[in-house]
Amino acid sequence: ITALGGLLFGYDIGIMSSILQMEQFNEYFHSPSSIITGVIVASLTIGCFVGALVSGPLADRYSRKITIVLGALVCTIGSAIQFGSVNRAMLIVGRFVNGLAIGFLSSVVPMYQSETAPPGDRGRMVSLQQWAITWGIFIAFGIDYGCSYIHGAKQFRLPLGLQIVPSIILLFTMAFMPFSPRWLVAHDHIGDARQVLGRLRANGHASVPEVAEELRLIHQTIVYERETKNSGYMELLRFPNRRRTFIGCGMQFMQQFTGINTLMLYAPTIFRDMGLGSTQSIALCQAINGLVNVSSTVPAIIWIDKWGRRPTLLVGTLLIIVFYLILALLMRSYLALTGVDNKDAVIINLSAHNLGIASICMVYLVVASFAFSWGPCGWLIPSEIFPTHLRAKANSVTTGTNWISNFVVTLTSPLLLEVAHWRLFIAFSAIMGVNLVVIYLFLPETKNLTLEEMDILFMDSAWAFKTSPLTFLSSKKKIRRLSTETTLTTRTSTTRTEPV
Repeated sequence: ITALGGLLFGYDIGIMSSILQMEQFNEYFHSPSSIITGVIVASLTIGCFVGALVSGPLADRYSRKITIVLGALVCTIGSAIQFGSVNRAMLIVGRFVNGLAIGFLSSVVPMYQSETAPPGDRGRMVSLQQWAITWGIFIAFGIDYGCSYIHGAKQFRLPLGLQIVPSIILLFTMAFMPFSPRWLVAHDHIGDARQVLGRLRANGHASVPEVAEELRLIHQTIVYERETKNSGYMELLRFPNRRRTFIGCGMQFMQQFTGINTLMLYAPTIFRDMGLGSTQSIALCQAINGLVNVSSTVPAIIWIDKWGRRPTLLVGTLLIIVFYLILALLMRSYLALTGVDNKDAVIINLSAHNLGIASICMVYLVVASFAFSWGPCGWLIPSEIFPTHLRAKANSVTTGTNWISNFVVTLTSPLLLEVAHWRLFIAFSAIMGVNLVVIYLFLPETKNLTLEEMDILFMDSAWAFKTSPLTFLSSKKKIRRLSTETTLTTRTSTTRTEPV
């Protein structure tokens, strides 16, 4: 249910890519220039940035659940404004309002999923957020393709208006979702937290030992944090949270500079440059692009808790580097071939056609490599590495980093594609090379650890490759022994009564 927030996120991103190529859209809005196009697309990301920053205090005060409800409500309003847009300014305002909602949802949904999921399933649970994003993009591409056959303003208004449907579904179904047990404990609703954990872990049996033990660890950790630690934003820049903040913000920054949004939003421009002429053929290739994105996320949902975060990211990054280089080479060859005046025009056209098809396939391979690696891990890792008293604020900051990076990419991509063309993908490949080194050096493995055990993980070496999975990550007994020693120390240093 909460992953519907991701579907809204993906739909709103994907819907504009083909709309920008529609004849009726360009006729109605007077063929926006590259700069105006960038502003229309990027207005969503500015709203997302603002919404992400505001979401932290809201999620802490009013709960993760209520913030998701608020995001669904705001999204409904923004979608209605876009649907009724009569000029560019109204369209930009509608996308900004939708951005506020997506900022709420993109920050709070992964955090809510992370706080409610058991440790062994947390990876695939949060990956459902990314899968829903890919479904939103795919559905948007499919609707754009179907509407490309419509004549008149309905060609672009119908796709813009249909996003109201999932936002209303999310708005009403969230009434049946539980509050985060960790938020309940942090606000001293111990009995409610016990009931929620019973529903989530033991089919409603709140009295089983496993529920009591998890509640005890959550409560002791939160009490310790409340008594000994500051929960302000500046705490994110102090030791020992500074390292986690750099990793969380770095993950979101690096995810955007994989270039995925350039491929998702402006792939139609690439397809057109590779020889596709009609609106329908471009929309069909974009729909296939969305289908590749959806299907390639499935392996992460099934196996990411088995594979681990580090190997998944390292393999995905390496594949993206290779496919970007091949894509740049193919596009360069296509331009060289089509730009030559030669008598053998038939042979040249056939070779150019084959290069165009190969380039489109390479776009799909880059998207597939992103979908099983950076897609889910970019949201998963920031949602799980921070302590409870800072998690909402930290996620608002890391998600804000994602959206400001997204803004830079989406605003500049039309101009860069126009000026740099194939060289842009050489640049993305080089950036991914830097990402590969950063992940290898600094990102520790977090699979199968509880959220309360993250503190112990980040007490280890800052060099991730020196953290041995055999001696640390796989040794749950060692982690729990250290956790027990910590909580015993906490119990002797506080006068609060243990209610569990």
